[in-house]
Amino acid sequence: MKIGQTFPLSIKRLGINGEGIGFYKRQVVFVPGAIPGEDIFVEITRVFPNRAEGKIKKIKKASKNRVTPLCPIYETCGGCQVQHMSYSAQLKEKRDMVIQAFERYTKIPKDQLQVGKTIGMDEPWAYRNKSQFQVGINKDTVIAGLYSSNTHKLINIDHCLVQHEDTNIVTNKVKQIIRDLNLSVYNERKHTGSIRTIVVRTAFRTDEIQLAIVTATEDFPKKKLFIDEVKKRLPQITSFVQNVNEEKTSLIFGNQTEELFGKVTITEHLRDLSFELSARAFFQLNPQQTVKLYDEVKKQAKLSGEEKVVDAYCGSGTIGMWLAKHAKEVRGMDIIKESIIDARKNAKKHGITNAHYETGKAEMLMPKWVKEGWHPDVIVVDPPRTGCDQTFLETVARIKPKRMVYVSCNPSTLAKDVHMLITNGFEVENVTPVDMFPQTAQVEAVCTLVLK
Repeated sequence: MKIGQTFPLSIKRLGINGEGIGFYKRQVVFVPGAIPGEDIFVEITRVFPNRAEGKIKKIKKASKNRVTPLCPIYETCGGCQVQHMSYSAQLKEKRDMVIQAFERYTKIPKDQLQVGKTIGMDEPWAYRNKSQFQVGINKDTVIAGLYSSNTHKLINIDHCLVQHEDTNIVTNKVKQIIRDLNLSVYNERKHTGSIRTIVVRTAFRTDEIQLAIVTATEDFPKKKLFIDEVKKRLPQITSFVQNVNEEKTSLIFGNQTEELFGKVTITEHLRDLSFELSARAFFQLNPQQTVKLYDEVKKQAKLSGEEKVVDAYCGSGTIGMWLAKHAKEVRGMDIIKESIIDARKNAKKHGITNAHYETGKAEMLMPKWVKEGWHPDVIVVDPPRTGCDQTFLETVARIKPKRMVYVSCNPSTLAKDVHMLITNGFEVENVTPVDMFPQTAQVEAVCTLVLK
């Protein structure tokens, strides 16, 4: 194959980034915007030793699952990848993405892999509780939005359909205040100006709203006037903070945060648990699906009330607390000291007395506990996209809990880690995909392994 070459292609599957996958003379071809079941004419845009990428020239036979995207900037924004597919098809293909990962990275026979239907949403829109929009200047006017896929072009977003409407309203009003006051906007290339990012988070259950303005400088012209205008035009805001990020970096937040007015935190509830959220605190972006995700973890953990449970990579302790009343004892750990402080506070606030949290690595703490006579029956882990640390997996293999529940946001790293555990005496009991981010190519999965 060569760049510019055009040929017919049948799309067989969906790739992990939401692109259609077809095969030409046994060579895999990735085509953004193509849907499984479609016959297209493709033009090759990039060629690699083991694959090629192309773009749709013409759709010869469209899939019955193809729909018109509701978002007018869907193709230029790139924040969503599968809005051109019906939601039922999205759920089906996300299940297939999980299956593909296990086919590629494990040796589990296809007929022995139990993958459930993807747990989806009743209303797969307006689910995100937080927006982080970069601020820039385009044709002498202030814009805020996301960078277009694979570019550094900032796309202005006035109304994002997957964001909670409160985040859209607040972002647009802040944009207007910046325009009206002619405030200094950060220029990434020159490293000049002040206002970098508008971050808005809303609590679905309490309706509290938090606004964080990320700036490149602590002080800037008209700062007091800006604060006064936000107070006046956005009375619904309950927490307004400024975060200072002076570095040349793509990271959103810096280390310094100052309270401007209102509370430092907002409160969100997941069923009967409540959480105080500061601007930089991690919290699941889709609270409605988080309840379904945690319920699936509880279901797969199969707790009777007698089990000792480890909540590894515990963060502020959300999953462990979800399980605590169904277990004999929960012990959680995280390498971030502040997360453990939050976990202890959360447990105390909710009267959870059978949860114990320590700062440190699981691969160090678990062997220590076993040596002291405390052996976990169930290990629950929710690692970052890169998957579990190899030493952690080796520790699990040595300790041999009866059951391990692995919550993953990356099917590929999940399957790789599962392969390692299978070779050390575990077997997969069940995998359930969960759609935390409708209209995107992302899929979470809850995978249970049991000791043979």
